[in-house]
Amino acid sequence: MTTDLVVAGRRLEVAAHPPTDASAPWVVFLHEGLGCAGQWRDFPARVAKATGCGTLVYSRWGYGGSDPRPAPWPSDFIDVEADTMLPGLLDAVGVTRPIFYGHSDGGTIALLFAARRPGACAGVVSVAAHVMLEEMSVSGIEGARARFAAGALRESLRRHHGRHTDDTFFGWADTWLHPGMRGWDMRPELRAVRCPVLVIQGRDDDFGTLAQVDAITQGVSGPSSALVLDHCGHTPHREQPKAVLAAVVEFVGGIQRQTHPGA
Repeated sequence: MTTDLVVAGRRLEVAAHPPTDASAPWVVFLHEGLGCAGQWRDFPARVAKATGCGTLVYSRWGYGGSDPRPAPWPSDFIDVEADTMLPGLLDAVGVTRPIFYGHSDGGTIALLFAARRPGACAGVVSVAAHVMLEEMSVSGIEGARARFAAGALRESLRRHHGRHTDDTFFGWADTWLHPGMRGWDMRPELRAVRCPVLVIQGRDDDFGTLAQVDAITQGVSGPSSALVLDHCGHTPHREQPKAVLAAVVEFVGGIQRQTHPGA
């Protein structure tokens, strides 16, 4: 069931389902730069069924059924999400030390949260995240901007973001394409990430190269592993759901065994 919660003065669209296994953690799903709660489809439910975990899905400020956020957006919108909105949401729902499943921008937010609040999350599944801005990333966003202008992408996104579709798209795209963002790089912060991290990326991702995978696995202080999927683009949980689900189940199981040895 989807409900609304007010976090830092903003109304957010939220769906929370407690764990069916009392010893299981929560998995918090952080959507991509043009995503929302509804675009996860049944993937969170499949993770919950396979692991017994609780699931928390929400649309960030400016997305989906949450409060609109007029463009332009500030260059630190990712930081605000990691530092203010996400901690506030977890407090409001009563979720502590979750596992994050973050896709694209959502993966970046999850890594920032883990770096800045060591001990506050049990693990991160980082899917197609970016920790530095590559030329491929810029080209991918420019391509999305051209498709939006042509109309088809705008109509597709309108089903999810409604009347604030233009603000959502241009808030996201114009921020990343601003010349001042060309040097954006969060790699120095990765050393502060001490929790387990699973990095997933499609080999055919058109928004980032495998250098992102290497930067994360080699940059974090905690245990890390990577799953690179052949014949897969920017959305692994839709393109190769069985492989991704199996990897997530194994990752969650490893964290549970560490938390409750002998259980």
